[in-house]
Amino acid sequence: MLRNPPPSVPAMLLAAGRGMRMRPLTDHTPKPLLSVRGKPLMQWPMEALLRGGFSRVVVNTAWLGEQIEQRFADWPEQQPGAEIAFSHEGQDFGYALETAGGISRALPQLGDMFWVLAGDVFAPDFAFTSGSVERFVASDQLAHIWLVPNPLHNPSGDFGLGGNGLALNQADEKFTYSTIGLYRRALFDAPWCDTIPGNPQGTAEPLAPLLRKAMDAGLVSAELYTGRWADVGTPERLKELNRLLG
Repeated sequence: MLRNPPPSVPAMLLAAGRGMRMRPLTDHTPKPLLSVRGKPLMQWPMEALLRGGFSRVVVNTAWLGEQIEQRFADWPEQQPGAEIAFSHEGQDFGYALETAGGISRALPQLGDMFWVLAGDVFAPDFAFTSGSVERFVASDQLAHIWLVPNPLHNPSGDFGLGGNGLALNQADEKFTYSTIGLYRRALFDAPWCDTIPGNPQGTAEPLAPLLRKAMDAGLVSAELYTGRWADVGTPERLKELNRLLG
């Protein structure tokens, strides 16, 4: 039992993408269910969340989303205390809503503060901690994101990291967004986001423009994560990852 349970913060796990670069593997299997060392890729971060004491996860789906729900329908039985819910964008609209659109659609299930992470990123050493949540709660930031050293497929990076701990839209040195972050619901309201909360109209909207706008206002903090991390974006990367893990 955890001595100091973290604040009750759910997680949004992004699993709605088509995975075009992973074809033909994703023609019949959604990318988050592809196997890494004998487990579905998305199960690794789900287990990491549980280790940190974060039991509730909301998963958005689109392409072959029924397979994801079927695979994890018994997740609470496998992991006592765990909770899982779904936001089925494919069923509701016939397409994926991109990252910000998907988060906005799931807001009624997420509350005022939540983790966001991708179901196709492998970061087995990342620790989801109550300390990170408590620091974020005490701040006035709209988001806190983790950056990683640039992989070969993204040499220019995405965002900078200021000496004051703020994420920078413009910087001489940029790092890659790990896809892991803590977010406040307010980022998905005006003036940062034009989509109606709950996204009843099914607007597809990317996340980066919202982050960049909030960064320019000094409302996004960041830190560098240097543990194992891989964006499993192609069959070659998946094969290499499984080879390295033995």
